Amino acid sequence: MISLPPLPFSEWSETKDTLHLYLQIIGKIRMKVHPKLNHWWHVTLYPHVRGLTTGRIPYGDSGFEILYDMLDHKVVITRNDGHQSEFSVPGLTVAAFYEALFSRLSDMGIFAQIVPVPYDNKSTTPFPEDTRARAYDAAAVSRFWRALCRISSVFEIFRTRFAGKQTPVQLYWHSFDLVVTRFSGRAHPLEGGRQSDREAYSHEVISVGFWPGDDTFPEAAFYGYAYPEPDGMNKVPLQPANAFWAEKNGGALAILKYEDARNAVDPSAAILAFLDSLYDGAAVKANWPAGDLVHAHA
Repeated sequence: MISLPPLPFSEWSETKDTLHLYLQIIGKIRMKVHPKLNHWWHVTLYPHVRGLTTGRIPYGDSGFEILYDMLDHKVVITRNDGHQSEFSVPGLTVAAFYEALFSRLSDMGIFAQIVPVPYDNKSTTPFPEDTRARAYDAAAVSRFWRALCRISSVFEIFRTRFAGKQTPVQLYWHSFDLVVTRFSGRAHPLEGGRQSDREAYSHEVISVGFWPGDDTFPEAAFYGYAYPEPDGMNKVPLQPANAFWAEKNGGALAILKYEDARNAVDPSAAILAFLDSLYDGAAVKANWPAGDLVHAHA
């Protein structure tokens, strides 16, 4: 059984916005340098024992990693040869963070040219020009990390029950959510949308995740959905009892509020019940070969 720290949105929303922009800069570097993977898996960040990491990024005949340490609040860049550089984060503007990161990469012989503007974010100021003071509550960032770490562990248990193609537990820096996606194995190309959307949704998926809230939904929550959405999706019974269906971009979105999971007698059991009920119900509605996709040793 896990315990989850409090994450009241109103108390750290400005810090969350700061952290989101920092992570977009790191994520754009991974997206630019890492060899392209299907469904844009090359852009994501991964849970690490101290924060979030790019993982190893191949670079020439070597490689490097960028770690955002959410306990000591620093960024650490490490090359394959053991050479390392780091800088402290608190108090930095977005522009100063951008400069500190790219100058250290350059000193280490690592060069990446990104589009230096936020992606799908309420801030539209280019990173090098964003010089206004930014909130950074280090304790709140560490609480968020502890939540991510514990949720990641539950998501890993959820992954063990599936034998088909699925993502690792990964954080999408543009939308700032921790995600696990399962695939039926059947193609279903998305019509319209952006190129990135069409690549992400080229096959049938059932996806679950966690996000810390935003201005339109100001509280942390777990969620789930299916693509393509089967008829009657919002009629799938959800567990635990306080989970519910909402509408997002014209589709059905299953929701379990973080606070409801946190206050459950067994938070990990409540989260798993939500994930399983969403997947089991959606797989039936979408006529997935669910029996063939069960991990026999789970």
